[in-house]
Amino acid sequence: MTVTPDSPPAQGEQPLRAATGALDRAAETPVRAQGVELIGSMRGSGYREPPSLVRRADGQTLQLTPLLYAVLDEIDGHRDVNAIAGLVSSRVGRLVRPEDVLSLVDSSLRPLGLLARADGSEPEVKRSSPLLGLRLRKEITNPDVTRRLTAPFARLFHPLVVVPVLCVFVAACWWLLMVHGLAAATYHAFQDPGVLLLIVAVTILSAGFHEFGHAAAARYGGAIPGRMGAGFYLFWPAFFTDVTDSYRLGRAGRVRTDLGGLYFNAIVAVVIVGVWWVTRWDALLLVVLTQLLQMVHQLLPTVRFDGYHVLADLTGVPDLFQRIKPTLLGLLPWRWGRPESRTLKPWARAIVCVWVLVVIPMLLFSLVMMVLTLPRVVGTAATALAERAQALAAEFGRGDVAAGAAQIALIAATALPILGTLYILARLSKSGLTALWVGTRGRPVRRGLAAALVVAMLGGLAFAWWPSGQTYRPIQPYERGTLSDIIAPASYEPGHLSPGSTGAVNTVWPAGVSRPTADHPQLATVLIPRDDRSPSWVFPFNKPPAPRPGDNQALAVNTTNGSTLYDVAFALVWVTGGQSALNTNSAYAFAHCSGCTTVAVAFQVVLIVGQSDVVVPQNIAAAANYGCVDCVTAALAEQLVLTVGSEPDASTLEKLTELWAQVQAFSKNLGGLALADIQAKLLDFEQQLKAIIEQDPSAVPAPGGSPTTGEGTPAPTTGPLTTPTSTPAPATGPGSTAEPAPAPSTAPSPGASPSTEPAPTPPAAPAPTSTPVPTP
Repeated sequence: MTVTPDSPPAQGEQPLRAATGALDRAAETPVRAQGVELIGSMRGSGYREPPSLVRRADGQTLQLTPLLYAVLDEIDGHRDVNAIAGLVSSRVGRLVRPEDVLSLVDSSLRPLGLLARADGSEPEVKRSSPLLGLRLRKEITNPDVTRRLTAPFARLFHPLVVVPVLCVFVAACWWLLMVHGLAAATYHAFQDPGVLLLIVAVTILSAGFHEFGHAAAARYGGAIPGRMGAGFYLFWPAFFTDVTDSYRLGRAGRVRTDLGGLYFNAIVAVVIVGVWWVTRWDALLLVVLTQLLQMVHQLLPTVRFDGYHVLADLTGVPDLFQRIKPTLLGLLPWRWGRPESRTLKPWARAIVCVWVLVVIPMLLFSLVMMVLTLPRVVGTAATALAERAQALAAEFGRGDVAAGAAQIALIAATALPILGTLYILARLSKSGLTALWVGTRGRPVRRGLAAALVVAMLGGLAFAWWPSGQTYRPIQPYERGTLSDIIAPASYEPGHLSPGSTGAVNTVWPAGVSRPTADHPQLATVLIPRDDRSPSWVFPFNKPPAPRPGDNQALAVNTTNGSTLYDVAFALVWVTGGQSALNTNSAYAFAHCSGCTTVAVAFQVVLIVGQSDVVVPQNIAAAANYGCVDCVTAALAEQLVLTVGSEPDASTLEKLTELWAQVQAFSKNLGGLALADIQAKLLDFEQQLKAIIEQDPSAVPAPGGSPTTGEGTPAPTTGPLTTPTSTPAPATGPGSTAEPAPAPSTAPSPGASPSTEPAPTPPAAPAPTSTPVPTP
């Protein structure tokens, strides 16, 4: 990242007034403070009146108005106030009296630390410390060493070098990301801790080389780079280069300096690809990935990364953060005509306004999310640090120094963000309280309101951070982490669970089975009772019985003229532990209306694990019109029964979960589809389910085994046994009725019988049976 000393707002010209005793001080000779450097007027400025820049000995850069800069420029330690006033008058084209010079010296130049004190001693200066600035800076090279080290690299910015390097870089990135890939590199790196440490070390060195790019670019443009060093930005270690002298350059030279670090990242990536080409060591390619990620990260214009400095130099506004308050105030209609709202050129003001309106909400959103998620993040970090500490002790106990060093790096990467977050919140609290205390001094009403605001904020923090059962629970891999989860982490509503929601319900688990926990969840099927919002029963037959546990039922009852009603019920049921498979899948569509459409679709998959002595699944579809005119009523029931010898392995369960997610997504978008299309899609899902089960290791039998039917007779075919049944039931026309007709699949049949030792080669799946329901 390019780091230039933070600049305060331009100093306005103070009212020219006669100072007390001005005539007695007319012979006074002001002296500049040591180390003050006059940079000059900013070229390519976005201000209507370009500011002049001055750098103090501590590296702080200040913006001065032309009048202040002219006074400072004429102070050479030999001229008195009278001589300075005459020279400044000639430069600015208006009369500047000696007392005016003294006023500017006392009110602006000396308080800014640009002039020595009246007694000749050096001023005490305090460097600005913005929240988003670099902390704990440590100088590594002084300006002389920086110039000598970076001078050879300035030649890399010649166009005859830049163009080929960038072309090779683009081609290398395309090859890596689109052709070769990074899977092998990632595998090799994480298999060997020593390789991982090497990649981390090369990445850190490349970050330092990034700063060489900024210094070399400044040198190529004619500026003089300053010191280089390291510090902490937000909560991560960072290198920096002082390129304040690049303000002497035009807009193009400054932007080249800002992008110089990214250009050197591209050079590192090209060199690493070349080394890979010779060695074929895939782990090196991860360094290229880190360069790409660093480049994307540095281009962010929200905080003081390279993208921020590029935007600042393109607009000619040195410190965008200092323009936030004037920009927001300038958006108020009653302040449009004020001079302070028109200090920027129109195009620069437009860009800065857009930047402010984008960055402020993003920073506020980040701050709120930081506060809300801090307890969970702290809990996660504490757990991770404990695990890393144990792993560290184990690695050093085995004498594996490389693996131990890798654990130390992981511990640092885990702890630094937490410490940095706490530091940022502490800084924000301190600066906010100080601003409220100073701003409400002498205003008791405002101070009272500020106190009430502080108390309210403390109450909110206490509510968000108060230790409870879930507040500091570590983040789990199965959690979604959506905004709703963060804002309302305790939104569980027992007894009100619905598909796609988070809640709590009572479940029943077999005896002797370990219970699921938040840290070790288990896959389970939960039957969700639906609210009975059906209208009054007007049909001349009894209402279908409610589904039992393990059953699946779609019931569509339409009594509204001109309406379309779909009811869909999809279920995946496991039968284990020798339980009976008596599952019923039913779809009922009943209509008593005119010009209406009523559709019921039920799809059930029954997975029988191991031995089950009673396998009598039922698949029922019924559609009936009663007193209907110009209505369409249809019911479709699809049931698939699969038997496997033992519980599927983790890979099979993962595939089943992914496929069932597709089934659930399909169930939510059936509106408007023809019944034949729905049935075809369900049959396709059945084939995919059977293919997954057939590929499971539990479907491969032990040698010499043979399954038996429900009567104990050897079955002619073996394998993962399937019983698909399909029952469509259309009913159209006025006044038609149809009684429910079951289409059961019962033992003894190969599809319904349990299989303890399937054959090596699964047979062809039996064709689905179709049982239409007659309509008079």
